Amino acid sequence: MAEAFTHCTLPRVGKRVYRLGLSASYGMDERTAREALDGPFQYVFWPRTARALTAPLREACRRDRERYVIASGPTLGFFQGSPRKRVEEALRALGTDYLDVLQLFWVGVGASLAPRMLDALLKLREEGKVRAIGISIHDRPRAGKLAAGSPLDLYMLRYNAAHPGAEVDVFPHFPAARPAVVAYTATSWTKLLRRTRRFDGPPMTAGDCYRFCLSSPFVDVVLTAPGKADRLRENLAALEKGPLSAEEAERFRAFGRAVHG
Repeated sequence: MAEAFTHCTLPRVGKRVYRLGLSASYGMDERTAREALDGPFQYVFWPRTARALTAPLREACRRDRERYVIASGPTLGFFQGSPRKRVEEALRALGTDYLDVLQLFWVGVGASLAPRMLDALLKLREEGKVRAIGISIHDRPRAGKLAAGSPLDLYMLRYNAAHPGAEVDVFPHFPAARPAVVAYTATSWTKLLRRTRRFDGPPMTAGDCYRFCLSSPFVDVVLTAPGKADRLRENLAALEKGPLSAEEAERFRAFGRAVHG
């Protein structure tokens, strides 16, 4: 397995990390979280609601804070008050003095990313309480416009074989010194793991889905959210295959089109 495929230095964040990132979106227990953080995982997507991940992540920070990239923040569409308060709450919960990424979650069509909000994020970055600022966004055309001229350091985007639209709507708009990109929904909410009558052949595996994302030159990290330790180990083993072959890429894209319908 080539380290060039499994590891990268995150643009603008500046840390070298394992490219499979950890999320606790699907009921991960504390035992699995500890195994993941004791293993190769370094990029951690930590919303405050991921309670099973909080204690293991706090312990990991105490052991070696610089090893991990922690992304956290508020949901913009439901956000009230100062981002500073949310950052300070997160720092206390984890026992650390900075977040690697302050990320506004779910910046959708109706969520205003106002200059006042950006100024507040930039101030926190200047003070060193956060090292980078980013967003999660489904609205690809809007993401493309932001990519062409905003101070954001990181974009978390939906990207998978059934939804590859970021290749047209977002990636070409990045400047040469591009921001970091984190892909999520790699399995398209497990749709890519199931057969479809519209395709003559087997579905993708979870490992295929992660390799699809990481084979893009624009994707730095892809999130995985294994509920149990056996799934965690399967996902890690899948990366041993390295990037997709040309035949795999063609087949998976065809399958993704069939799943998308």
